[in-house]
Amino acid sequence: MLSRLTRLQALAVCALPVVGLIAAAGFAPLPFSVAQPGMTANVLGEDQDTPVITISGAPTRETSGQLRMTTIEATSPDTRVWLGDVIDGWLRTDKAVMPRDAVYPSGDTVKEIERHNEAQMRQSQDAATEAALTYLGLDDKGIKVDLELADVGGPSAGLLFSLGIIDKLEGDGSGGDLTGGRTIAGTGTIEADGTVGAVGGVALKTQAAHRDGATVFLVPSAECADAKSESPKGLRLIPVKTLKGAVQSLISLEKGTGSVPSC
Repeated sequence: MLSRLTRLQALAVCALPVVGLIAAAGFAPLPFSVAQPGMTANVLGEDQDTPVITISGAPTRETSGQLRMTTIEATSPDTRVWLGDVIDGWLRTDKAVMPRDAVYPSGDTVKEIERHNEAQMRQSQDAATEAALTYLGLDDKGIKVDLELADVGGPSAGLLFSLGIIDKLEGDGSGGDLTGGRTIAGTGTIEADGTVGAVGGVALKTQAAHRDGATVFLVPSAECADAKSESPKGLRLIPVKTLKGAVQSLISLEKGTGSVPSC
Protein backbone atom coordinates (compact mmCIF):
# COMPACT_ATOMS: atom_id res chain seq x y z
CA MET A 1 0.00 0.00 0.00
CA LEU A 2 1.39 3.43 -0.99
CA SER A 3 1.53 6.15 1.61
CA ARG A 4 0.19 9.61 0.86
CA LEU A 5 2.65 12.39 0.06
CA THR A 6 2.70 15.37 2.37
CA ARG A 7 1.70 18.69 0.84
CA LEU A 8 5.33 19.85 0.93
CA GLN A 9 6.47 16.67 -0.79
CA ALA A 10 3.76 17.03 -3.45
CA LEU A 11 4.78 20.61 -4.18
CA ALA A 12 8.39 19.54 -4.46
CA VAL A 13 7.52 16.77 -6.90
CA CYS A 14 5.37 19.12 -9.03
CA ALA A 15 8.05 21.77 -9.02
CA LEU A 16 10.72 19.48 -10.42
CA PRO A 17 9.43 19.55 -14.02
CA VAL A 18 9.02 23.35 -13.88
CA VAL A 19 12.55 23.81 -12.59
CA GLY A 20 13.76 21.46 -15.30
CA LEU A 21 11.99 23.44 -18.00
CA ILE A 22 13.41 26.73 -16.72
CA ALA A 23 16.89 25.26 -16.58
CA ALA A 24 16.53 23.91 -20.11
CA ALA A 25 15.27 27.27 -21.36
CA GLY A 26 18.37 28.90 -20.00
CA PHE A 27 20.51 26.86 -22.37
CA ALA A 28 18.30 26.81 -25.48
CA PRO A 29 17.09 29.54 -27.87
CA LEU A 30 13.42 30.45 -27.48
CA PRO A 31 10.78 31.07 -30.21
CA PHE A 32 10.52 34.79 -29.50
CA SER A 33 11.58 38.07 -31.07
CA VAL A 34 12.58 41.13 -29.08
CA ALA A 35 11.40 44.45 -30.52
CA GLN A 36 12.20 48.08 -29.80
CA PRO A 37 11.22 51.48 -31.27
CA GLY A 38 12.45 51.69 -34.85
CA MET A 39 13.04 54.41 -37.41
CA THR A 40 10.41 56.90 -38.53
CA ALA A 41 10.18 58.63 -41.89
CA ASN A 42 8.41 61.79 -43.02
CA VAL A 43 6.31 60.74 -46.01
CA LEU A 44 6.05 64.40 -47.07
CA GLY A 45 9.82 64.62 -47.38
CA GLU A 46 12.70 62.54 -48.71
CA ASP A 47 14.20 59.19 -47.81
CA GLN A 48 17.83 58.64 -48.84
CA ASP A 49 17.66 61.75 -51.07
CA THR A 50 14.57 60.49 -52.91
CA PRO A 51 11.08 61.96 -52.42
CA VAL A 52 8.88 59.45 -50.62
CA ILE A 53 5.82 60.58 -52.60
CA THR A 54 6.07 61.66 -56.25
CA ILE A 55 2.89 62.60 -58.11
CA SER A 56 2.49 63.24 -61.82
CA GLY A 57 -0.62 64.05 -63.84
CA ALA A 58 -1.99 66.53 -61.30
CA PRO A 59 -0.75 69.77 -59.69
CA THR A 60 0.80 69.36 -56.26
CA ARG A 61 1.27 71.83 -53.43
CA GLU A 62 4.08 72.73 -51.07
CA THR A 63 3.52 71.36 -47.60
CA SER A 64 4.70 72.25 -44.12
CA GLY A 65 4.87 70.06 -41.07
CA GLN A 66 5.57 66.35 -41.14
CA LEU A 67 3.64 63.09 -41.45
CA ARG A 68 5.92 60.43 -39.99
CA MET A 69 5.28 56.73 -40.51
CA THR A 70 6.64 54.63 -37.66
CA THR A 71 8.28 51.24 -37.35
CA ILE A 72 9.53 48.77 -34.79
CA GLU A 73 12.93 47.12 -34.99
CA ALA A 74 12.82 43.42 -34.14
CA THR A 75 15.53 40.82 -33.84
CA SER A 76 16.02 39.20 -37.25
CA PRO A 77 14.28 35.88 -37.96
CA ASP A 78 17.52 33.93 -37.65
CA THR A 79 18.65 35.59 -34.41
CA ARG A 80 18.76 33.30 -31.38
CA VAL A 81 16.82 34.72 -28.46
CA TRP A 82 17.73 33.40 -25.02
CA LEU A 83 15.95 33.38 -21.68
CA GLY A 84 17.98 36.36 -20.48
CA ASP A 85 16.88 38.38 -23.52
CA VAL A 86 13.24 37.52 -22.83
CA ILE A 87 13.44 38.48 -19.16
CA ASP A 88 15.20 41.74 -20.03
CA GLY A 89 12.50 42.54 -22.61
CA TRP A 90 9.72 41.86 -20.11
CA LEU A 91 11.26 44.18 -17.53
CA ARG A 92 11.79 47.16 -19.86
CA THR A 93 9.22 49.57 -21.26
CA ASP A 94 11.31 50.36 -24.36
CA LYS A 95 11.32 46.74 -25.49
CA ALA A 96 8.67 44.09 -26.13
CA VAL A 97 8.85 40.32 -26.34
CA MET A 98 6.66 38.83 -29.06
CA PRO A 99 6.18 35.30 -30.38
CA ARG A 100 8.44 34.93 -33.39
CA ASP A 101 5.49 33.78 -35.52
CA ALA A 102 3.63 37.00 -34.71
CA VAL A 103 6.51 39.11 -36.03
CA TYR A 104 7.47 36.86 -38.94
CA PRO A 105 4.30 34.93 -39.80
CA SER A 106 5.37 33.61 -43.18
CA GLY A 107 8.36 31.72 -44.48
CA ASP A 108 11.22 29.97 -42.77
CA THR A 109 14.18 31.79 -44.25
CA VAL A 110 15.23 35.44 -44.14
CA LYS A 111 14.85 35.72 -47.92
CA GLU A 112 11.31 34.31 -47.86
CA ILE A 113 10.29 36.71 -45.14
CA GLU A 114 11.88 39.67 -46.96
CA ARG A 115 10.01 38.80 -50.15
CA HIS A 116 6.74 38.54 -48.23
CA ASN A 117 7.26 41.91 -46.50
CA GLU A 118 8.18 43.57 -49.81
CA ALA A 119 5.02 42.19 -51.42
CA GLN A 120 2.93 43.48 -48.51
CA MET A 121 4.52 46.91 -48.87
CA ARG A 122 3.72 47.06 -52.60
CA GLN A 123 0.12 46.02 -51.97
CA SER A 124 -0.14 48.62 -49.21
CA GLN A 125 1.19 51.35 -51.49
CA ASP A 126 -1.32 50.47 -54.21
CA ALA A 127 -4.18 50.47 -51.69
CA ALA A 128 -2.97 53.76 -50.19
CA THR A 129 -2.94 55.43 -53.60
CA GLU A 130 -6.40 54.14 -54.52
CA ALA A 131 -7.85 55.12 -51.14
CA ALA A 132 -6.43 58.66 -51.34
CA LEU A 133 -7.53 59.32 -54.92
CA THR A 134 -10.97 57.85 -54.23
CA TYR A 135 -11.34 60.11 -51.19
CA LEU A 136 -10.44 63.12 -53.35
CA GLY A 137 -12.74 62.00 -56.17
CA LEU A 138 -9.88 61.88 -58.68
CA ASP A 139 -9.38 59.51 -61.60
CA ASP A 140 -6.48 57.19 -60.85
CA LYS A 141 -6.00 56.52 -64.56
CA GLY A 142 -4.82 60.07 -65.17
CA ILE A 143 -2.68 60.41 -62.06
CA LYS A 144 0.46 58.45 -61.27
CA VAL A 145 1.75 58.15 -57.72
CA ASP A 146 5.18 56.71 -56.93
CA LEU A 147 5.97 55.77 -53.33
CA GLU A 148 9.58 55.10 -52.35
CA LEU A 149 10.69 54.07 -48.88
CA ALA A 150 13.85 52.02 -48.56
CA ASP A 151 14.46 49.25 -46.06
CA VAL A 152 10.86 49.13 -44.83
CA GLY A 153 8.47 46.23 -45.38
CA GLY A 154 4.95 45.30 -44.41
CA PRO A 155 1.63 47.13 -44.71
CA SER A 156 1.61 49.39 -41.64
CA ALA A 157 2.55 52.64 -43.44
CA GLY A 158 -0.61 52.57 -45.55
CA LEU A 159 -2.56 55.20 -43.61
CA LEU A 160 0.33 57.68 -43.60
CA PHE A 161 0.95 57.17 -47.33
CA SER A 162 -2.70 58.02 -48.05
CA LEU A 163 -2.60 61.11 -45.85
CA GLY A 164 0.61 62.25 -47.52
CA ILE A 165 -0.92 61.93 -50.98
CA ILE A 166 -3.98 63.91 -49.88
CA ASP A 167 -1.85 66.63 -48.28
CA LYS A 168 0.27 67.01 -51.43
CA LEU A 169 -2.78 67.20 -53.70
CA GLU A 170 -5.37 69.08 -51.65
CA GLY A 171 -4.18 69.75 -48.11
CA ASP A 172 -7.10 70.59 -45.85
CA GLY A 173 -9.20 71.62 -48.84
CA SER A 174 -9.03 75.34 -48.07
CA GLY A 175 -5.39 76.19 -48.64
CA GLY A 176 -3.92 74.83 -45.41
CA ASP A 177 -1.94 71.74 -44.53
CA LEU A 178 -3.37 68.63 -42.95
CA THR A 179 -0.58 68.81 -40.41
CA GLY A 180 -1.22 72.40 -39.39
CA GLY A 181 2.59 72.69 -39.38
CA ARG A 182 2.88 70.02 -36.67
CA THR A 183 4.90 66.84 -36.65
CA ILE A 184 2.25 64.14 -36.75
CA ALA A 185 3.05 60.45 -36.65
CA GLY A 186 0.96 57.33 -36.87
CA THR A 187 0.50 53.81 -38.06
CA GLY A 188 -2.21 51.65 -39.60
CA THR A 189 -2.91 49.54 -42.63
CA ILE A 190 -5.22 50.88 -45.31
CA GLU A 191 -7.73 49.21 -47.58
CA ALA A 192 -8.67 50.62 -50.97
CA ASP A 193 -12.06 51.66 -49.52
CA GLY A 194 -10.30 53.70 -46.81
CA THR A 195 -10.70 51.28 -43.91
CA VAL A 196 -7.85 51.53 -41.41
CA GLY A 197 -6.61 48.28 -39.91
CA ALA A 198 -4.66 47.29 -36.82
CA VAL A 199 -0.92 46.67 -36.76
CA GLY A 200 1.55 45.40 -34.19
CA GLY A 201 3.88 47.13 -31.76
CA VAL A 202 1.93 50.37 -31.38
CA ALA A 203 3.26 51.02 -27.87
CA LEU A 204 6.81 50.97 -29.22
CA LYS A 205 5.82 53.08 -32.21
CA THR A 206 4.48 55.84 -29.95
CA GLN A 207 7.93 55.97 -28.34
CA ALA A 208 9.62 56.21 -31.74
CA ALA A 209 7.22 59.00 -32.72
CA HIS A 210 7.87 61.02 -29.57
CA ARG A 211 11.63 60.53 -29.91
CA ASP A 212 11.48 62.03 -33.42
CA GLY A 213 9.48 65.09 -32.43
CA ALA A 214 5.83 64.10 -32.96
CA THR A 215 3.17 65.65 -30.76
CA VAL A 216 0.22 63.76 -32.29
CA PHE A 217 -0.09 60.06 -33.04
CA LEU A 218 -2.78 58.46 -35.21
CA VAL A 219 -3.57 54.95 -34.02
CA PRO A 220 -6.04 52.34 -35.27
CA SER A 221 -9.04 52.53 -32.93
CA ALA A 222 -8.79 48.86 -31.96
CA GLU A 223 -5.31 49.48 -30.55
CA CYS A 224 -5.97 52.51 -28.35
CA ALA A 225 -5.40 50.55 -25.15
CA ASP A 226 -2.06 49.21 -26.38
CA ALA A 227 -0.97 52.68 -27.48
CA LYS A 228 -1.90 54.20 -24.12
CA SER A 229 -0.03 51.56 -22.15
CA GLU A 230 3.39 53.12 -22.78
CA SER A 231 2.48 56.41 -24.45
CA PRO A 232 5.07 59.13 -23.74
CA LYS A 233 3.92 62.24 -21.91
CA GLY A 234 2.94 65.01 -24.30
CA LEU A 235 1.95 62.75 -27.19
CA ARG A 236 -1.72 63.09 -28.14
CA LEU A 237 -3.34 59.85 -29.32
CA ILE A 238 -6.09 60.10 -31.94
CA PRO A 239 -7.97 56.88 -32.81
CA VAL A 240 -8.94 56.32 -36.44
CA LYS A 241 -11.16 53.79 -38.19
CA THR A 242 -11.21 55.23 -41.70
CA LEU A 243 -9.15 57.52 -43.91
CA LYS A 244 -12.03 60.01 -43.96
CA GLY A 245 -12.12 60.03 -40.18
CA ALA A 246 -8.37 60.59 -39.99
CA VAL A 247 -8.56 63.55 -42.38
CA GLN A 248 -11.49 65.07 -40.50
CA SER A 249 -9.66 64.73 -37.18
CA LEU A 250 -6.55 66.42 -38.56
CA ILE A 251 -8.58 69.29 -40.06
CA SER A 252 -10.45 69.79 -36.78
CA LEU A 253 -7.14 69.77 -34.93
CA GLU A 254 -5.61 72.24 -37.38
CA LYS A 255 -8.52 74.66 -37.38
CA GLY A 256 -9.45 74.25 -33.72
CA THR A 257 -13.03 73.48 -34.64
CA GLY A 258 -15.15 70.41 -34.03
CA SER A 259 -14.36 67.53 -31.74
CA VAL A 260 -11.21 65.46 -32.05
CA PRO A 261 -11.50 61.92 -30.69
CA SER A 262 -8.94 60.63 -28.23
CA CYS A 263 -7.89 57.27 -26.81
